[in-house]
Amino acid sequence: MSIAINVICLDRPGMLRDIAGVVAKMGGNIVYTQQFVVERGINSDKASVYMEIDCSTQDVNRMIEELDGFDSITEVSVHDPFEKIYGSRVIIIGGGAQVAQVAVGAVNEADRHNLRGERISVDTIPLVGEVAIADAVSAVSRLPRASILVLAGALMGGRITQEVARLQEEGIPVIALKMAGSVPGQADMVVTDPIQAGTFAVMHVASTAVFDIARVRGREF
Repeated sequence: MSIAINVICLDRPGMLRDIAGVVAKMGGNIVYTQQFVVERGINSDKASVYMEIDCSTQDVNRMIEELDGFDSITEVSVHDPFEKIYGSRVIIIGGGAQVAQVAVGAVNEADRHNLRGERISVDTIPLVGEVAIADAVSAVSRLPRASILVLAGALMGGRITQEVARLQEEGIPVIALKMAGSVPGQADMVVTDPIQAGTFAVMHVASTAVFDIARVRGREF
């Protein structure tokens, strides 16, 4: 089974090692983790350590009991993993107006599929400039559950195109709006209407849809 635990603990050196050690001792395999400071204190800070773990049901109870025994841990809670709650992610990057229109199509289409039991979320960031957009494209492969990227803008090329190629090598397809620059030539699919681009992106991700970007790769709509 796959579960998530959220640990509130003192922010001190070795805390992540101690928690991971308990998980490993109980036979759990950590598949995703994140941590950040949640409270600043006079003498010490508190941190949140979130982990998604593959383990058996009986291991979870033993794991929680042992973690609760640490003096430096104040709270341990069990949750469903992000995959079950938020599902696959559609990432939209580019100019504000175009990103907004792509998001309209993506959110409307995601709503139809999520009503049928899917879990698809839509993430957007409006950016300007080759460096900022290229950095954002490069980071998509490091985002958990990112399934497809839509590039929405009027002109994209140069380093952005290079990062698109690297992202495709990682197995994440890219849809581009019809625009100037070299990005459309590298994208898996080019779409003129931004609302339709968002719709296509969600249809590719959804298991309840029959659209597959691989079947139309290189085409323009």
